[in-house]
Amino acid sequence: MSTPAPTPAATPTAVTVRVPAKVNVQLAVGAARPDGFHDLANVFLAVGLYDEVTVTESDELRITCSGPDAGQVPLDRTNLAARAALALAGRRGIDPAVHIHIAKDIPVAGGMAGGSADGAGALLACNTLWQAGASRAELLSICAELGSDVPFSLVGGAALGTGRGEQLRTLEVGGTFHWVFAVADGGLSTPAVYGEFDRLNEGVRVPEPAASEALTAALAKGDAEALAAVLSNDLQPAALSLRPSLEDTLEAGRAAGALAGLVSGSGPTTAFLVRDGDSAEQVAQALTESGTCRTVRTTAGPVPGATVV
Repeated sequence: MSTPAPTPAATPTAVTVRVPAKVNVQLAVGAARPDGFHDLANVFLAVGLYDEVTVTESDELRITCSGPDAGQVPLDRTNLAARAALALAGRRGIDPAVHIHIAKDIPVAGGMAGGSADGAGALLACNTLWQAGASRAELLSICAELGSDVPFSLVGGAALGTGRGEQLRTLEVGGTFHWVFAVADGGLSTPAVYGEFDRLNEGVRVPEPAASEALTAALAKGDAEALAAVLSNDLQPAALSLRPSLEDTLEAGRAAGALAGLVSGSGPTTAFLVRDGDSAEQVAQALTESGTCRTVRTTAGPVPGATVV
């Protein structure tokens, strides 16, 4: 009796990718380079706030978005999700005729890499939908072309980003870290924050950025108190200069029992490291009642990077 031939796998007509937000537990920033970028030692931790990017066959490239702050998301080809589709299509000679829908839950313009997450999610979704066969290395190369934070959104977990943040080395994490995020009204422009960093450091010798050994050791041990003692963000003074009200939010979170608080990336979201889930709820309630922020989110990390669901 002959064995029936295997049924070929059906070509998908839609693919959804879930991709996480990030917090920078260390962001060391060097002096401005001739190309306008800054060398970084950027320790990323992926946390459990997610956007979902769904890519469906269509007659043309178009983008839609739903969820909190969806009205602030560009729906043209400047969106990193659209740029990701165009980049992969260009490499493979594919017509980028897809509908990209972003179900947004990561705060917009909040220093948590929401736009970068959408770029990484769309890239993985298109590679899967088109069965384009791009390797992990090629996907990371495209991510790096799209933006400094995009490669980490693909990788997730914890990693040290060097160069302008796009050169990644995976870091060991020995436990779960609990976080509270206070989302501010409005956004902060990342280029504006870097510009203010340059202004504040004019005439000052800015040291070469390097990862903190104490910080990477605290991550490896899963020790929240040790990590809290060494959290740092060289962009925080610039973010506070542009948005002084963020200091009130930081004070409110610390007063409520957070182990530490800092501006997340270029801001204006502020991130608070707490002992456990119960502490997270306590700090979140106090921040909500403080009136110093628009919304509050609790979550934990590390979590995986972009994943087909």
